[in-house]
Amino acid sequence: MQVYVVQSGDTLFSIANMYHTTIEAIQKANDLTTTQLIVGQSLVIPIVGQYYFVQPGDTLYNIAQRFGMSVELLARINQLPPNFTLPVALRLYIPPLPKRKLTTFGYIEPIGETVSPVLESAAQSKSPYLTFLAPFTYRVHRDGSLTPPPLNRFKEISKQHKTEMALVISNLEGDNFSSELAHIVLNVKAVQHKLIDEIVNIAVKEGFGAVHVDFEFVPQDDREAYNKFLEKLKPRLNDYNILLSTALAPKYNKTQPGLLYEAHDYQVHGEIADFVVLLTMEWGYQMGEPQAISPINEVEKVLAYALTEIPKEKILLGQNLYGYDWTLPFVKGKSKARAISPQQAVQIAREHFAEIEYDEAAQAPFFEYYDENGRQHVVWFEDARSIKAKFDLVNRLELSGIAYWKLGYQFPQNWLLLKDRFEINKANG
Repeated sequence: MQVYVVQSGDTLFSIANMYHTTIEAIQKANDLTTTQLIVGQSLVIPIVGQYYFVQPGDTLYNIAQRFGMSVELLARINQLPPNFTLPVALRLYIPPLPKRKLTTFGYIEPIGETVSPVLESAAQSKSPYLTFLAPFTYRVHRDGSLTPPPLNRFKEISKQHKTEMALVISNLEGDNFSSELAHIVLNVKAVQHKLIDEIVNIAVKEGFGAVHVDFEFVPQDDREAYNKFLEKLKPRLNDYNILLSTALAPKYNKTQPGLLYEAHDYQVHGEIADFVVLLTMEWGYQMGEPQAISPINEVEKVLAYALTEIPKEKILLGQNLYGYDWTLPFVKGKSKARAISPQQAVQIAREHFAEIEYDEAAQAPFFEYYDENGRQHVVWFEDARSIKAKFDLVNRLELSGIAYWKLGYQFPQNWLLLKDRFEINKANG
C-alpha cells in the first residue's frame, strides 16, 4: 500500500499511471467523489507493497534498514547488484512487510436515547478491524449504580465480527468528568462495593469481554484509593475471565502536576490492568489554541515515560479519528473549534482552494482558509501520512495496539492502512 502526496500538476490519471493502477481504484480506496485534487492532499494507492524513490545520500543498505529487510533481498527484487550506486529518483519496489498482530479498541459514543443510523453503520463497517468495540459510556452514579448507554445492535454486530464488547465506566456527570463523583466512588465503601457488584453483574449478564475504567480529573489525594479500587475489581473480573483496562492521561513523568494527571499511577495501572489506553490526543482541543491534535513529537515523549512504568505489551496508543476547524482570532474561554472528519477537512480545503501543508515535527496536516464572511480559519486533521507515522511508531516500539476515539468520523485511509500493516487480534481467533 502506497501513500502519495499530491503535487502541483498531478491528476488522478497521472498518479494511476505512475503506480500502474486505475483511477477507479484510487477513487474507491480514498472514497473520492470528485477527480479534483488538492496540492498537499495525501492518497492511499491500493497496490501490493510500495515504491520508494531514491533521495540524495541513499544507499541500498539504509533503504533496506528503513524497511526492515536485507540488502540482498532489496537488490534481488529490484534486479540490482548489492554494491550498486543508486541514482537519485530511481524507483525501487518494496514488497509488503510482514504483518504484526495488533489489538485495536474502538470507542463509540451514542448521544441520546438510541444509537443513530450513522453510528450503527460505523459499528458494522469498522468492527472487522476491531478487537474491542467500546460504547461510551456506562455512567457511574453517587449511589454506586450504573446507567447504560444505548446499545441497540452493538452486541449482535460484535458477535458477527468476533469483536469483543468492552464495558466502559466513567465519572461523567452531565457533560463533564466529576472530581466529586470520583471521590465518593473511591472512598465510600458501601458505594464502591455496590459499584463493583454492578460492574461484574452487568459484564457477565451482557457478555462483555472487558471492563474499561475511564476515571478522569480524579483528585490527587485519591490516587491510592483509585489504585485500591482497581485491586478490588480485578480479581472479581478474573473469576469470569473478563479483562480489565484503564484510560490514562498523557503524562511526561511520574510527578507531572495537574488534576488530569496526578491520580493516574502508571506503574500500578500497568501492574493491575490487562492493558491500558494512553489518551495521547487533544493537545489541540475544542476550547484550546489551534494545533495538531496528536503531535507525534509529544506522543513520543509520553511513550518514553510510559515504557519505564508499563510493559509494552500492555500499552494501546490513543489515536483521534477527527480534526478541528478553528475560527480566528482564538479567544481563550470563548472560542470553540468545530470537530470534523478527515474527509470533511479535505472537502473544506477543496471548496476554498486551500493548499494542505504538513508539519514535519508534529507529523500532522493543516491548512488555512477564509470563509464567505471573510473570517480566517485554521484546520488541523489526520491523513494517510500522519496515521502511517503512528503505525510506524507502534511497530518500532512494539506496542500492543491502538485505541481510536471515536468511531463515526469518515477516515477510510486509516482502515485501509491498518488492514495492510496488521493482523487484528480477534476473539477466539
